[in-house]
Amino acid sequence: MAARRKNEELVSYLLQSGYIQSKNVEQGFLKVDRALFVPSSLKKVAYEDRPLDIGNGQTISAPHMVAIMVEALDIQPGNNVLEIGSGSGYHAAIASFLVGPKGALHSIERIHHLAETAKKNLRNAGITNVTIHVGDGSLGLQSHAPYDRIYLTCAAPLVPSPLLDQLADGGKLLIPVGHLYCELTLVEKKNEECISKELGGCAFVPLIGKHGF
Repeated sequence: MAARRKNEELVSYLLQSGYIQSKNVEQGFLKVDRALFVPSSLKKVAYEDRPLDIGNGQTISAPHMVAIMVEALDIQPGNNVLEIGSGSGYHAAIASFLVGPKGALHSIERIHHLAETAKKNLRNAGITNVTIHVGDGSLGLQSHAPYDRIYLTCAAPLVPSPLLDQLADGGKLLIPVGHLYCELTLVEKKNEECISKELGGCAFVPLIGKHGF
């Protein structure tokens, strides 16, 4: 099969495959060009539906996984969102479209070089409602809590307790739980009780930190 050469072709594939299910998520993927978030040496394969190496042992997730995650989280305009693992900034860029100008997205990256790269990529994409922080993502970011949505782009052995504490009542948290083979797990907080639902298998780099590996 010929390589996809345009972002629109990638979005069309994600729609036809059922990964994108809602109009707002479709618009987010159309708005955010994946080629702006991959290393220059990989621009020619930017629209392939697979993870790509971004250095430091980290990857930019496959587009279908990003679609699965943002659909599961049901991000709403005006939401306050916390992302653990900025990577190249691609996932945050799409989520930032969903929260809109009245919402905010805070992203934590432990690797300083990647944090700076994500900032640059987001700036080049014209995105202004994402703030990148350097630190231990397993601890969350208490200074901007509570969060309507929290998601992790890395796997943990368990849901870090600080993230549950920082999740607003009525909020949703999405995390890959496990090591090597992970279970994508959605946690909903209702009346201070957390209810978990497994969404399927996945593979992610590990969360490194006090409440990670």
